[in-house]
Amino acid sequence: MTKRQLLRFRRIVVSLIALCGVGVYIYANPASYQEDKSVFDASQISLKDAQDRANSYLASDVLETLAVKEKNTNEKYYRKLFYDNWGRTSSGCTTREAILARDLTDTVMKDCKVQSGTLADPYTGKTINFVRGQDTSSAVQIDHVVALSNAWATGAYQLSKDERYDISQDPLNLLAVDGPANQQKSDQDASDWLPSNQGFQCQYVARQISVKYKYHLWVTPREKAAMKNILSTCPEEKTVGLEDLITQAQ
Repeated sequence: MTKRQLLRFRRIVVSLIALCGVGVYIYANPASYQEDKSVFDASQISLKDAQDRANSYLASDVLETLAVKEKNTNEKYYRKLFYDNWGRTSSGCTTREAILARDLTDTVMKDCKVQSGTLADPYTGKTINFVRGQDTSSAVQIDHVVALSNAWATGAYQLSKDERYDISQDPLNLLAVDGPANQQKSDQDASDWLPSNQGFQCQYVARQISVKYKYHLWVTPREKAAMKNILSTCPEEKTVGLEDLITQAQ
């Protein structure tokens, strides 16, 4: 073996020894070579995984993953594009009654219908005594947190009929609230309307972000700016857990 060949051989041996050393270290210390998963990056995980993990991330981080563009007003909106009637949960009750049962306390049920209960209204901070009746039921209404017409204009028009139906029935997007406040909100987004109960504004915005993330909806520039402004007052606010809310309403 020539001197040059011997030198080359020694370099190969040294390289192999070094590689073996790294392998042994990684084997003995697997945590040292794990990818950092602490940063929210929706492109690196599947939709289901992202939904399951969404409650681990700050709402402000998730907001940054949403597309930003103006509303599409070319596609005409009809409520029936989402649903005709309330669906039914696994209990056999309608989604509306399931949300009332979830959000009210001291409820009295009869034939799968909430007859009475007490609502600590998140939008106004008021306590509302709900009594079912032609002249009283409207005191508490079920709000779509992301209004359906807003959802339509920010991407839902591209979704399938089944996906639009899911938005209309998803407990994540439904809250029992003060009737007049719900009427006042109408189909406005966070840039034009926020709950008068300031203590709930962060949760409200985080919930809207969670819905928009789940259904691939976008936000307008003004809407995003308003959301960021609210979240700046509560930087630790996290997205709303998805699976838990769905389970609670069933």
